[in-house]
Amino acid sequence: MVFCDSKESAIVALSLAAVLAAATPAPAATFRVLHTFTGGADGANPQAGLTVDAAGNLYGTAQNGGAGYGTAFELKRSAGGRTFEVLHTFASGADGAAPIARLMPGPQGRLYGTTSQGGGGGGTVFDLAATPKLYPRKETLLYAFTNAGNGYQPSSGDLNFDAAGNVYGTTSAGGVYNGGTVFKLSRTKNGWHETVLYSFGQIGDGAVPYAGVIGDAAGNLYGTTSAGGSAGDGTVFELTPKGSVWSETIIYSFQGQTDGLVPYAGLTSDGAGNLYGAATDGGSAGGGTIFELTPSGGVWSFSTIFSVPGWGISGPFRTPVVDASGDIFATTHCDGTYSSGSVFELTRSGNTWTYLSLHDFTGGSDGQYVFSNPVFDSHGDVFGTTQVGGAGYGVVWEVSP
Repeated sequence: MVFCDSKESAIVALSLAAVLAAATPAPAATFRVLHTFTGGADGANPQAGLTVDAAGNLYGTAQNGGAGYGTAFELKRSAGGRTFEVLHTFASGADGAAPIARLMPGPQGRLYGTTSQGGGGGGTVFDLAATPKLYPRKETLLYAFTNAGNGYQPSSGDLNFDAAGNVYGTTSAGGVYNGGTVFKLSRTKNGWHETVLYSFGQIGDGAVPYAGVIGDAAGNLYGTTSAGGSAGDGTVFELTPKGSVWSETIIYSFQGQTDGLVPYAGLTSDGAGNLYGAATDGGSAGGGTIFELTPSGGVWSFSTIFSVPGWGISGPFRTPVVDASGDIFATTHCDGTYSSGSVFELTRSGNTWTYLSLHDFTGGSDGQYVFSNPVFDSHGDVFGTTQVGGAGYGVVWEVSP
């Protein structure tokens, strides 16, 4: 995984400021920090975004801190503000370590997640009990990755679920060709059973998926790989089931031009079946792209919606979100005026998209380096995390557009 280079960031900060000064600011966007991580029991360095429940409570993970191996946490909403609670402190070993993916609400009201280390050495899938007033919550290990052939190191991808309660996810390594996998976990009377649905890494195929997969009504799965494809710059893929066999179709191979390259982010869909995603690098402005894939008669058409001003592999790292109005919200991990990350909105009028800056992180008390998807509550407020900044260990932030 490539992180921002502070020296290069400093060199390009002035030129980026000039480019972004011409962008349209969001009217009356209000930013505030909800929690500043201390690096102690609360955790440190969140490298994933948040999820929000119907009551407005926020859930997330921190990669480090706690006992040294990361934490799962809640920011509980109340009339007086928000209260930070530790849901689980990871202990490494069989328990898992270094969670870098979100907590996802799933069957029976439980929270599901992954760790990138620990378990059998290649990470874990776990859930946290649905006990809202009990802290910490009981953790259950669902699966430990021990065999590279079955996948290894689940990264930053969201877990997903079907109507039967099966769990779907990706690993960034392992599989038959050591290019990562898409896997399924099914509950049996003897516990959870893993099935590798697809192994990446053959010549011309995608490789190294960092994001998770999403499904459609027909049961097909869609996702991205950060590498591989015809130009080696990443792919968008579809997996189609026929009985117990899954076949892959590459919907799009990135060419490293105005389309972008290295799509670490995953996909989201709108009500019409269009897919949206982000590339972390490339594009005409140098800082990655936001793209759309439109289906028609079994063929997908790719279009670049927006090229993010930036300086290399600095752009959107997490999946953009489409709201009910069709507007797109996204973050960059180290673009923006101060090369410390940004959160922005793209509004559509016909075939034209307008960029609205919601916040450019300064690297100070507001945080730095946004490896976080944006997420909404019922009031339309936007939430996320930064990996560092604040007291040096990252923050949880809110923007009210």
